Amino acid sequence: MNPRLIIALDYESKQEAMALVDSLDPSVCALKVGNELFTRWGTELVSWLIRRDFNVFLDLKFHDIPNTVANACKAAADLGVWMLNVHASGGFEMMTAAVLALEEYKQEKPLLIGVSVLTSFDSPQLERIGVLKPLATQVMDLAQLAKSAGLDGIVCSAREVRAIKNLCGVNFIAVTPGIRSETNAIDDQVRVMTPKNALQEGSDYLVVGRPITRASDPVMALHLILQEMIF
Repeated sequence: MNPRLIIALDYESKQEAMALVDSLDPSVCALKVGNELFTRWGTELVSWLIRRDFNVFLDLKFHDIPNTVANACKAAADLGVWMLNVHASGGFEMMTAAVLALEEYKQEKPLLIGVSVLTSFDSPQLERIGVLKPLATQVMDLAQLAKSAGLDGIVCSAREVRAIKNLCGVNFIAVTPGIRSETNAIDDQVRVMTPKNALQEGSDYLVVGRPITRASDPVMALHLILQEMIF
């Protein structure tokens, strides 16, 4: 089974993360390890999750010179992760180097996903870093660049999925964070959507973190999210 829900293990404590994982079924969710948890606990935690049969999305958003990113992607693939990502704004050459680096893994090759514009960004924030085009245009341009470089898909807001699928094809994977139930706080996210609406827009994988990990009953929160994904 290839679960469409990815839980972001956004914990400072490895013990907290492991306690949640012990209560989860790998047939219903994948797990995302981001910068905080990976910096604290490294490959040991990733390997432990994989041994427990979870699909692991290594969310480190590589963005460097092409050779460095290529070698980082190979290191991630050697761990056995299911999915990893690079910043599409790193450019065509960087993304192409990552794609070529993973070719040797053949059937064991992880999904390589580009990051478009973080879901915490809005247009004024983009302007502050010198991107003057509309946010939606920037997302579309980066998605098309990632597609042309040979990536498997893009991380984007669920609001942008339909347009990306029209531009890049239905098989171009859309991974969407910023997923919130109607009763959840949006925290520092700006471009958010409910699980049901995100799937209706064409999202392939939904990333949910704090609505589950910060819930008083994370397992119950998980099941409520899963129920919202059925339509």
